[in-house]
This record gives sequence, structure tokens and C-alpha cells, in this order.
Amino acid sequence: VQLQACGGGLVQTGGSLRLSCTASRRTFTNNGMGWFRQAPGKEREFVATISWNGGRTSYADSVKGRFTISRDNAKNTVYLQVNSLKPEDTAVYYCAAQRSSGGSSRAEDYNYWGQGTLVTVSS
Repeated sequence: VQLQACGGGLVQTGGSLRLSCTASRRTFTNNGMGWFRQAPGKEREFVATISWNGGRTSYADSVKGRFTISRDNAKNTVYLQVNSLKPEDTAVYYCAAQRSSGGSSRAEDYNYWGQGTLVTVSS
């Protein structure tokens, strides 16, 4: 599985973006998906996850109420809508896919990773 993330950019505080991650094969429909991020000088951290059919989602406390993860299995794509952005949201955002279907907040549960898309929030 290859994952291609896009949608990052430079926004002002309070702005919004929609990140997309498209998978290379149709069996994406059976995979739990996740978004992680890594800020400069910091470790990678969990952002959001979604189960194979979208029935279960989970978020990091720092993004709850501001970010929304969703997926369109017909398009092999998972989305992360990021609203009310803050400077501390600045990071490279990575999408990831599991071989299993349930979604997870643990990076070690993911088998495939995209190349990342940079989100920069100016104050």
C-alpha cells in the first residue's frame, strides 16, 4: 500500500485546512487509518484514527472539537479536516494505514506510512 498525503499549507491562526490521504489499492477499504504529526524538534504524536468503515473514530485531546477524521472508501481516501488552527498545530502530518481494521492511537500498530504534508500556522 502506498499512501499519498496532501493539503498542507501556510494558514493564519484560526484558519482551516483539509488534509487528504489517498491509498494506492482498493483493499484500503479493510484498513484502519490514522493521522499523526511531528513538530520540529519533537516526537511524532497521534492525532486521529478511524476504523475501516468509519464507525469508530478517536482523537488526541489536543485536537478534539477542532479536527475531524473521515474516509471515503470509494475513493480510497481518508481526510483530516483541521479547524481553529493554532501555532502549536504546526507540524508535518502523516497518514498511516493498518493491516487490521479497527484503528489505533499507537504508531506501532500501523504498517504503512505516507510521506507527510506540512502544516504551518502563523500567529
